[in-house]
Amino acid sequence: MTPVASIRSWLFVPGDSARKQEKATASAADALILDLEDSVTPDRLPQARRQVCDFLRARGERAAQQQWVRVNALSSGRLSEDLAAVMAGAPDGIVLPKVAFAREALEVARLLSLLEREHARPPGATKLLVIATETAQSLLALNDYANTANARLAGLTWGAEDLSAALGAAVRTAEGSLTFTFELVRSMCLLAAGAAGVPAFDGVCVDFRNNDALIREAARACRDGFVGKLAIHPAQVGPINAAFSPQPDEIARAQAVIAAFAAAPQAGVLSLDGQMLDRPHLLRAQRILERAARAHGVP
Repeated sequence: MTPVASIRSWLFVPGDSARKQEKATASAADALILDLEDSVTPDRLPQARRQVCDFLRARGERAAQQQWVRVNALSSGRLSEDLAAVMAGAPDGIVLPKVAFAREALEVARLLSLLEREHARPPGATKLLVIATETAQSLLALNDYANTANARLAGLTWGAEDLSAALGAAVRTAEGSLTFTFELVRSMCLLAAGAAGVPAFDGVCVDFRNNDALIREAARACRDGFVGKLAIHPAQVGPINAAFSPQPDEIARAQAVIAAFAAAPQAGVLSLDGQMLDRPHLLRAQRILERAARAHGVP
């Protein structure tokens, strides 16, 4: 299975729409997020749970595209039923929304352990991607992910709309840039992921018809240290994949850095093309080639 850190594009798909699910399957998204939360009304939730489980069962081969499920928040009272309904389909992971405290992820991890045993899945096979910024309380507790042992935690991402409603704050300025509060939210998510030792994924571009805005957002996210981005429409997948796929010059440079350190294994610092390099440069080069292996098939 593709490592979560190599996933460039995550595409949300309504859990109750077979048509959109089939369309998403045909997309180049590295991972689908079958949604049981915001895109499904409560009266359609039982149907959506059954449909998602059937969809997962029909797609046992996940080499090209992982299948995740966004469940309802722990505080909603619906999460346990969501998990019980979909685990027979062996999702690759669970997307956990509206988290207030890192310990909620531990509670979900406990439930997943019970269900994995029930369905004869390997322990720990079902990972967690946490949407870590949708409540005001969650922002004050982000550091807890670094202090909470949770082997299932595969990454953090950030969301703005629910927090915007909770705070009564605009997400963007009239010019389209993030307001100060949401720039802070985005950066805090990135830092929390780094402290916890997991990848960070950029949130969605809600203006899905604005391709230029998406391209700018994705390029900026890659530059800032996010390893992938969430999408709400199949048309967004291509630009996202392109933004998080290393270009030939980046790959060549990374290969040269790695070769330089391989030629001088005892060196802590060395020079390449007039630039001083140390171990963080080597680590970054290795990560670029890992991303390239996913995007371009580079060995």
